[in-house]
Amino acid sequence: MASANPAKMFLGELACSVCLDYFKDPVCLDCGHNFCHACITQCWEGLSTNFHCPECRETFSQRNFKPNRQLRNIVEASRKLTLESTKEPEVERVCEKHKRASDVFCQVEEMPICMVCHLSQDHREHTVVPIEETAEDYKVRNHGTVKVLHLRKSFNHPNIFTDNLSVICLLNSKLETEKQKIVSEFQHLSQFLKEQERLLLAQLEELNKEIEKRRDEYVAKLSEELSSFSSLISEMEEKCQLPASEFLQVRQCSVTDMIRPCPGAELCPSRSDSLSAANVTLDPDTAHPYLIVSADRKSVRRGDTWQDLPSNPERFDTELCVLGCEGFTSGRHYWEIERKEGEVCIVGVARESVSRKGDIDFNPERGIWAVLCNADRYWALTSPDELSPLSLRQAPRRIRVYLDYEPGQVAFFDAGTGDRIFTFPPASFAGERIRPLFSGPLLFIPLPSPPGPCA
Repeated sequence: MASANPAKMFLGELACSVCLDYFKDPVCLDCGHNFCHACITQCWEGLSTNFHCPECRETFSQRNFKPNRQLRNIVEASRKLTLESTKEPEVERVCEKHKRASDVFCQVEEMPICMVCHLSQDHREHTVVPIEETAEDYKVRNHGTVKVLHLRKSFNHPNIFTDNLSVICLLNSKLETEKQKIVSEFQHLSQFLKEQERLLLAQLEELNKEIEKRRDEYVAKLSEELSSFSSLISEMEEKCQLPASEFLQVRQCSVTDMIRPCPGAELCPSRSDSLSAANVTLDPDTAHPYLIVSADRKSVRRGDTWQDLPSNPERFDTELCVLGCEGFTSGRHYWEIERKEGEVCIVGVARESVSRKGDIDFNPERGIWAVLCNADRYWALTSPDELSPLSLRQAPRRIRVYLDYEPGQVAFFDAGTGDRIFTFPPASFAGERIRPLFSGPLLFIPLPSPPGPCA
């Protein structure tokens, strides 16, 4: 690569970087850079602090510069030297049309021309000036443009950088805020899911405990029933071994009486002392005005006229029903009734809270467990839309109602034969009082004591 012209390098060091001309009254800043006194004064015009060096951008708190006399003397000496020795040979520009030197400049067409072109028809009316004068004029214009560009660079560039930096910082701040928001939302979601998992697992654990509890209760009850059957079998075998005279003196009881149908091995009490014969009486305050309760409250019949009775909240006003005075909240109980042949009647139990006013749905969902008797036909009142017909060997006149409160069992038996009439699925009484319920002509059978070990 050809080395640069030393003369040009020397002259470049003598030029102001603002006006690009020889230094005029050069001054030196604290950073070591030199400028014309007028140039640096104009660059710092209007500033009271943060004075920037136009070349290296170093900032000064005070307006401080010193005259550079040595540089000024060098500039003056260089001006006096013959510039020809520092100039490289210039190629003379010639007119391509006339092959003459282009000495003048046509301002209309903005191009160098020779004197022949100037005198020709094409340029005769145009304004022409010497080419050196035009070049000097363009240099002045260029110097002004360069000066303006330097000023714009000096004042605008820092502001643009600062503004862009502010925008970038703002965007970074918003980005960090959104990031923290997303992280926080996912943390809350994760915490919510963990809490839901904990609750569901706890519910499953409680359900498992309840299942195990009921399983253990069922196994215990089944074991108790099996033990009772074993004792009963041994007792019967011992009685069969007795002499004839003693055997005939023993109270006879059939297998049907001693072993009552027990669906699911749950209905039949295993010991006679755990079963209570309930002395049920009728509650006249609950009886429908068409029903007539006997003085001893042991029977009820349907009257022909509406009785003038108090309209108290306990009384049935639409359905021909009456409740028993007794209520049960625990234990095993039974009572027997005798229905009038050929009459329609309803026998069962009801919750204390059963509705007394208006039409009533006779089904467990409404708090009633009962059977319907009509002549020789029986139905279980299991749902409001359907009656479940019962298939029986014979239509019993005496009905035994069996209530086992804890497991929620309600069952009906033929009091004469011990045959099961119907057993409702286990219910949950939830601590509420359960009372006998009747409808139609009925008579209570006195029960002084439990009938046998499996009444």
